[in-house]
Order: sequence, then C-alpha cells, then structure tokens
Amino acid sequence: MAVTQYSLPPLPYAYDGILTNPHLFASPQALEPAISAQIMQLHHSKHHQTYITNLNAALTSQLHALISNNLPLQLANQQIITFNGGGHINHSLFWENLCAASESKVTDAKQVVAEIEKQWGGIEEFKDRFWENDPITIRLTPLLGVDMWEHAYYLQYLNVKAAYLENIWTVINWKTVEEKFKGGREDVLKFLRASI
Repeated sequence: MAVTQYSLPPLPYAYDGILTNPHLFASPQALEPAISAQIMQLHHSKHHQTYITNLNAALTSQLHALISNNLPLQLANQQIITFNGGGHINHSLFWENLCAASESKVTDAKQVVAEIEKQWGGIEEFKDRFWENDPITIRLTPLLGVDMWEHAYYLQYLNVKAAYLENIWTVINWKTVEEKFKGGREDVLKFLRASI
C-alpha cells in the first residue's frame, strides 16, 4: 500500500527577481520591496518545507499504525497530519495569492470587487475587516489567504506588523482571487494535486 507524499510547490515568481530556471516562472519579478527575498526564501524553502516533511512522515507513520491496528498512534498522527497538512494548504494558498506589485491590479477582480462592495462597502473597508476573519474551515472556500504569523514578516518589518499589513496589499494577485471566485472548491484547492 502506497502513501501519498507531498512536495514543495514551485513559486510563480522568483525570490529575488533572478531566475535560475525561467521556464518555471510566469514572471521573473519578485515581491520586493513588500516582501524581501530573504523572507521569501526562508518562508518557502525552509518553513513551508518543514510542514511538508512533517506531513509526509506522519502519513507514513499513519499507514503503519493502521496496518498494525495501533489506535493510540493513529490518534496522535491525526493531530500531526491536521496541523502540518493545514500548514501546507495555507502556505500553498498564500503563494498563489501573491504576485509582483506591477501585476497586482484590483481591476482584474471585477466580480470579487462587486461582491466586496455589497458585503463591506468597498475595498478599504474590506481591508480593514479582512484581518478579523477566521482561518479556513471545511464549510468555506478560501479565495484569499495572507500569512499573519511573525515568520512571514519579522525579519523585514520587525514588530511593526501594521507596515506588513499595509504593504501586503501591493502584491495581492487579484487575478487569481477572481479566478477562484468564479470557479468551484476544486479549482481553489487544485494546488494540492499539483504538489503530490
């Protein structure tokens, strides 16, 4: 019996704007100055990779626990799978929701903006309320995710989280948000199949 193993998804942009393999990326631009190359490299290649490494190990352990009918280990693995699988999903969504500032155009999200205006009154009101939202739940389909943990900004912004929050909007990939809004749940989470 084989266990699904996940891998780190490639970014659709370079850490620093210099591509080692231009065929992997749609654009050579980086997210600087909103998010530094140092943060992107550590966040993607180290932090996200740790979630994937731990998820894969727990999935393998879970298979052995199921085969040996080890219920305590099965329950322990479930917590590890949920935590690390959630980290993988959330980070994969976050990477897709970002693009170079020159490509971040709210005008690419006409239907999303119309819905935002109905729900919150406008983009600025939505931005103010966005940070109050809960993490992804099973009943909701995520369209836009932003990493709010310190590892996402501290090396660059130190303890000035407000500056990170202000600058992150300059690199939101509104085109991707619009595509997810128009599609279904399968479209939103398609990156999971790509990372197997």
